[in-house]
Amino acid sequence: MKNFFRILPLFLLGVSPAMAADFKNLYWAPPNVTVGGEKIDTILNFIFWLTFVVFILTQVVYITYLVKYRRRPGVKAHYSHGNNFLEIVWTTIPVLIFLGLAIYSNRVWNDLFRDPPPGTLQVNIFSYQFGWEFRYPGADGKLGETDVTLISMDNKFGIRSDDLAAADDFVSTDFVIPAGRPVQVLLNSRDVIHSFYVPSFRLYQDIVPGRTISWVWFEVKEPIDLQLACSQLCGVGHYNMMAPIRVLSQEEYDQWYQEKVEGAATAQASKAADSDRQVTIN
Repeated sequence: MKNFFRILPLFLLGVSPAMAADFKNLYWAPPNVTVGGEKIDTILNFIFWLTFVVFILTQVVYITYLVKYRRRPGVKAHYSHGNNFLEIVWTTIPVLIFLGLAIYSNRVWNDLFRDPPPGTLQVNIFSYQFGWEFRYPGADGKLGETDVTLISMDNKFGIRSDDLAAADDFVSTDFVIPAGRPVQVLLNSRDVIHSFYVPSFRLYQDIVPGRTISWVWFEVKEPIDLQLACSQLCGVGHYNMMAPIRVLSQEEYDQWYQEKVEGAATAQASKAADSDRQVTIN
């Protein structure tokens, strides 16, 4: 029944049933998978149905006046200067609606993007033309600090050399996170404006070069496979700027994380050995 009411406007507007059959992917938002995303859906649903009802009412009034006051033989046109009371009414109502939406949406924003709770997993997401990289904290559980002024070809993440916590961080080309645990993303861009866009998370955040966006966090309710896409036109390869999102159970995530930590430790040890060998040779 809920889906019927969602596609009802399409039928009323003359959209064929064949076109409406794929409404889950084309005509409506995908299912929400995050805690708090229902509040975003409440706003979207209210705006949609309000707009739909207003559209129907205005068209009914428009057609009624077209018919009732059409030109007819022997009937003179009548001039009306308007009605001040009606002008006040239909000006006040939209003002109150917009104010209500502004106040409620601001509350939702503050609620969803307040300080993340303790135990939140931090992931540093770097965007570039045309791809994504995800930096995770290593065995110490601390994500190394970055400085956007340090981003270069030799230091693509802008990692501070004096921060020892960054030594065991590791990088993934997949965005892998656990279900049921808050995740805070630190967003950076190396070149132009990109965007962190995941419709099922009800999240859209522009990523601006020279800044670290640190207020975005969320909690996914259950394991799911999704896709991250950049929705800012960022260049000729924009169409291909995607990355897999893998939301795992906590047990599966712990296993994946442990494998990555061990791999990072092995790579770090190998790098240190090569450095010592180079010193010995010199």
